[in-house]
Amino acid sequence: MTDPNGLRPNILLISTDQQRFDMAGAYGNPAVSTPHLDRLAEQGVVFENCYVQNPVCAPSRASLMTGQYVSAHGLHANGVDLAPDKELFSRHLADAGYDCGLVGKFHLGSAFAGRTEPRLDDGFRVFRWAHDPYPGSSENAYHRWLRARHPDLYAAALDERAKFDTMPTQAHYSHWIGEETISFLRSDREKDKPFFFVTNFFDPHHGFGAPEEYLRRYDDVDLPPVVTREGELDGKPPVQTEASHESYGGHARGYTSYSPEELHGVRKAYYAMVSLVDDEVGRILDALEDEGLAENTIVVFTSDHGEMLGDHQLMLKGPFMYECAVRVPLIVRWPGAANPGDRRGELVQWIDLAPTFLRAARVDVPAAVQGESLEQLIRGGDGDWRDWALCQYRDSGHPDDPAVHVTMLRHDRWKLVVHHGAPASGRARTGELYDLETDPDELTNLWDDGAAQQARADLQEKLLDVLVAAEDRSNPRLAHW
Repeated sequence: MTDPNGLRPNILLISTDQQRFDMAGAYGNPAVSTPHLDRLAEQGVVFENCYVQNPVCAPSRASLMTGQYVSAHGLHANGVDLAPDKELFSRHLADAGYDCGLVGKFHLGSAFAGRTEPRLDDGFRVFRWAHDPYPGSSENAYHRWLRARHPDLYAAALDERAKFDTMPTQAHYSHWIGEETISFLRSDREKDKPFFFVTNFFDPHHGFGAPEEYLRRYDDVDLPPVVTREGELDGKPPVQTEASHESYGGHARGYTSYSPEELHGVRKAYYAMVSLVDDEVGRILDALEDEGLAENTIVVFTSDHGEMLGDHQLMLKGPFMYECAVRVPLIVRWPGAANPGDRRGELVQWIDLAPTFLRAARVDVPAAVQGESLEQLIRGGDGDWRDWALCQYRDSGHPDDPAVHVTMLRHDRWKLVVHHGAPASGRARTGELYDLETDPDELTNLWDDGAAQQARADLQEKLLDVLVAAEDRSNPRLAHW
């Protein structure tokens, strides 16, 4: 079903980069100012347990666009290109008559050292790509806009990369994202077609900076303390202790190198970035109203993964499966379908968004899509739903880092995290086991706890079944032999 007039709904997907699930007032954080996201939550459905399929950007985004687990779509790490024969759900929407567009980051291929991300058969008529705010590819649409609108600011930032993070609001990458989205809604779309538009913010990704006016908003705000305790990492896999000293991948400072004042400054900037995005979301929602589009537009807000932000004595991201790294906000406003203010506790995943959009648009869901449409949950239904979530990290560090492969299973009150070694290495497998009912902050690793061994064995057995369920068996069987 769609709206009462039988029109296929427009779809607006708003995604940030590296935003933790708890970074919105609607998710219970009183310190962060997100009035526009909170308004969206009041008008739609809040999914309280949405998990991404990988804790770093590109593999997670490939899962979104293909509807497949990392082990199925093959973009297993940052710096890997998605195979050109992989089908993106946006292509199917375009083939069904949707006017499709995107602004901002995409990251289904390597964009390192100025490389332009290879364009796929994505179905986007409007494609205003900018991998990030920083100097790089000549195809960066934000730089073209900034150079034309604010040439002095652009020239100054070229000499000092950090100035792209602290750019005045009217020239900031996040503001550009808002401007381009509003332009599409008001004048650039093909008005005789339904639209699908992807608004991809880069914030609150590091580097940690924001316009001065947004930093000032948090001058007198008491931010929640980091989640850790003394000696926490002693009972956890060694890679976490190593990453605490130098963030995994070697491209940023580790937690232990920050003074308390510096860490507070980083966290303050992160909050400020979230509020900047929130204001841009507010402008976009207002434009939808002004154009008379709000009542027939599905609006989804989410993020590709989270950020450690000092929790568990870690920064940024990597082979970490903590809630702040793999659980993300997911808010869906679907007029005529969603019950405003509903909150759903089911374990949903990023792969579920592709079939949700396709079903809403009355487009057949390809056999290769492994997710399930969220429509029944959005409409308040209580039908059967999978009771697990799967996240797979596969060696996304720098070439000189030791290979790390990690698989997470979330089920019931438990989280199992297996750190895989080479089968013939002879090393004992390490891992993590958390009881989220008694230890929601994931401070105590029960992997080697004698009292938890039966739970660990049961979860490892279930993980085998889940991995079989996550195999891609979409290639049709033509006969019995």
